[in-house]
Amino acid sequence: MNDLLKFITCGSVDDGKSTLIGHLLYDSKLLYADQEEALLLDSKVGSRGGAIDYSLLLDGLMAEREQGITIDVAYRYFTTDRRSFICADTPGHEEYTRNMACGASFADLAIILIDATKGVLTQTRRHARICALMGIRAFVFAVNKMDLAGYAEDRFRSIEQEIAALQQELGLESIVVIPVSATEGDNITERSARMDWYEGPVLLDYLETVDVASMAAAEEGFYMPVQRVCRPDHTFRGFQGQVESGSIAVGDTVRALPSGEQAEVKSILVAGQPAEQAAQGQPVTIQLAREVDVSRGCVLELDSGLQQSDSFRAEILWMDDVPLTLGKNFLLKLGTKKLPGVLTRIDYAIDINTGAHEERTTLTKNEIAVCELAVTEPIVIDPFAHYRTQGEFILIDRISHNTVACGVVREVGTAGARQYAASPSMRAALNWQQPLGIVFAPADGVASDTIAAAEYGLVRSGRHTYLYRPAAGDDAAAVVRHLLGAGLVVLVEAPTDDAAEALASGLDHVRRWDSAQLPAATADDIARSVLQMTMLNTALGPDNWVI
Repeated sequence: MNDLLKFITCGSVDDGKSTLIGHLLYDSKLLYADQEEALLLDSKVGSRGGAIDYSLLLDGLMAEREQGITIDVAYRYFTTDRRSFICADTPGHEEYTRNMACGASFADLAIILIDATKGVLTQTRRHARICALMGIRAFVFAVNKMDLAGYAEDRFRSIEQEIAALQQELGLESIVVIPVSATEGDNITERSARMDWYEGPVLLDYLETVDVASMAAAEEGFYMPVQRVCRPDHTFRGFQGQVESGSIAVGDTVRALPSGEQAEVKSILVAGQPAEQAAQGQPVTIQLAREVDVSRGCVLELDSGLQQSDSFRAEILWMDDVPLTLGKNFLLKLGTKKLPGVLTRIDYAIDINTGAHEERTTLTKNEIAVCELAVTEPIVIDPFAHYRTQGEFILIDRISHNTVACGVVREVGTAGARQYAASPSMRAALNWQQPLGIVFAPADGVASDTIAAAEYGLVRSGRHTYLYRPAAGDDAAAVVRHLLGAGLVVLVEAPTDDAAEALASGLDHVRRWDSAQLPAATADDIARSVLQMTMLNTALGPDNWVI
């Protein structure tokens, strides 16, 4: 086959990930003489009483060897007679889930190890879900430590049923379940005589023959995210990047997004050499026949159908120690584009064990959720299922510059026809708040001066607000709708109880002031309550709000 397979090993703590790959390399005679000699020497003072500790081939950090766990991602490059491989051996400890997600982002196949004595654990489910989130379609579930389970077929079949339930829950497309012993070498490179009841493939044989290319989603047309504008002198201006889909040839007419300008391809350089065409996966420099407004973050495309949007729905993995809260600002990096964005809504968090959807207003480290995000200008974007490169992103903290989340686009909000129209979500992102309307009725007994003072307190807190007192003949519903569309927090002093009820029941994001909850509310009480309802500045806490 002789092509490249990129795969990841993952699973719970101490399931034998490093040992499995180490034994595979050792049995396949893929080690240099000095590597084998160092392995035998280090194993004499290892944790296996002098027996070969295959995990030492991958766990190179001092802390990893001291604790007997994997901390950082270890990449191994090796080649057999039938295929070349890049393996990412990732940590199993929950604390290092972000390291595992980093390894999964590059892989085409996942080997998920399961301890035969323990079965499917929470971290096993989390890693399987993250791999699926990252677009991996081919899975090998290696049921390890079968030697400790007495090579019992009934134990393997029980775990096989757990895996089948997990496959159905996550919608995994292709799975193979293999019983192995990483320390003893059973079913890794050769079939084990101690598990003659197993008739499936051994691990290495499967890795050498699996066709992951046929499982990948077919992307339409040609597109290339621009990484760099190359201008060595005044006679040449080229756009550099990697062809992510399709092919391009000299003479083709491409479109530059987001500007929409079209131009003919004048010349193509592939790895610095002139070429008539370029195909998917190749690094290219494209020179156009006329000057167009293109810079890093733009996309050159032809018949791809890529969309543009300033808002979208995504599934994310939160990886920061600080909890995620609504209204939080980020730098969003998608493709080669980086720009400010804001979390506008958490639709639901996903329970790792059951897959159930949970209502949330915040996320903690290593939780997965479906959220809605907005950015400050339209970007070239499409669902991850259609276009992988333009459908995956990371979120970067604007203060620490740490990567705090990774995610994939599930649904796109604003389409290309609206690329020059500022949407409510874009305005909300720029205002750093969610629009909300609070209607006060005469029956609530809140004085006009108190409402005005509450609005003043909100302004002092940095909120973009407006106090609206409808005049006779006003179409109050239309006015409030426009104010909310501008991304504002609107306090409405309705002239009658019926008018207040009509506004609250007839418009989205509008609610009546709950006088029963705060019967003698002061201006500070109202301002604090509105801030809490919009979930703004919750990372600071109510005591730090400036009222």
